[in-house]
Amino acid sequence: MHNNKIVTVFGGTGFLGRHIVKDLSELGITVKVATRAPEKAYFLKPLGNVGQVVPVFCNYSDANSVHEAVKGSDYVVNCIGILFERGKSSKFKKVHIDYPAMIAKACSDEHVSKFVHVSALGCDKGTSKYAKSKFEGEKAVAANYPDVTILRPSVMFGEDDNFINKFAELARYVPFMPLIGGGKTKFQPVFVGDVAEAVIKSCTDDLGKYKGRVFELGGLDVIDLKGIYEKIAKYTGREKKLISLPFSLAKFQTIFLRFMPKPFFLTSDQVESLKTDSTVDKVALCFEAFDITPKSMDLILPKYLEYYKSGGKFSKLEAA
Repeated sequence: MHNNKIVTVFGGTGFLGRHIVKDLSELGITVKVATRAPEKAYFLKPLGNVGQVVPVFCNYSDANSVHEAVKGSDYVVNCIGILFERGKSSKFKKVHIDYPAMIAKACSDEHVSKFVHVSALGCDKGTSKYAKSKFEGEKAVAANYPDVTILRPSVMFGEDDNFINKFAELARYVPFMPLIGGGKTKFQPVFVGDVAEAVIKSCTDDLGKYKGRVFELGGLDVIDLKGIYEKIAKYTGREKKLISLPFSLAKFQTIFLRFMPKPFFLTSDQVESLKTDSTVDKVALCFEAFDITPKSMDLILPKYLEYYKSGGKFSKLEAA
């Protein structure tokens, strides 16, 4: 039984974090959501009973603050991450290396039973600043907490994702879709709920069989950018011409996109990341180790891509 356990989740308000908090709550576990702005985590409180989901203030840059957030926890989960940097800041280093190292050190000092760190698939091979920072973050975490369970999910999809939704939104406004680098990059998109389940099992396993190991988490579909566009078109009805765009030209275009409030499409570093496939290595530990069968894109995408149809969910009126 785990209903008397306490878990601290870093990044609990994010896309993956919300699912993790929900799943932990359903097990009766008390969840502390460590965040700079506790009021922004209040929306998570209804996921549990009164007093079960507790937003707590944490200054990620302050070791004492991180220790306070971790103190008394049986398990700790870190899923803090950013997808892009703004300007010349070294946010990747701070968020993907410095913060996780500090959290891992606190877990070690506070004798936390299990620590789960969410990284990214392909980070050990990637050439982008994002990938390199994620890999360095893994090393920093393992140096401070050797028994850490590291999960490397491929790009995650789900109702509020920043991947499928981004391309589906783009398809509403442009006459064609860009096949960056020829669109040959391979992905293994994974449902966010399946990744959350792996996190929960990593925490609640009484045998400790996931400790000190790295797991690569990919979905059922191995697909390239062209295939992703085709699926989006299938479920939105928005067929678009596909035009090959060399990496160099795609990077040039991102110079103009960076002046938007938030990169609507891609940053230069995200273009660089498309030079590396995001698929599970054949010899890697994967979902099978958790006894999880990942869900296919075709099972999940129709549930939220109907929003992008012309007329939305009411595009097909059934006969009375």
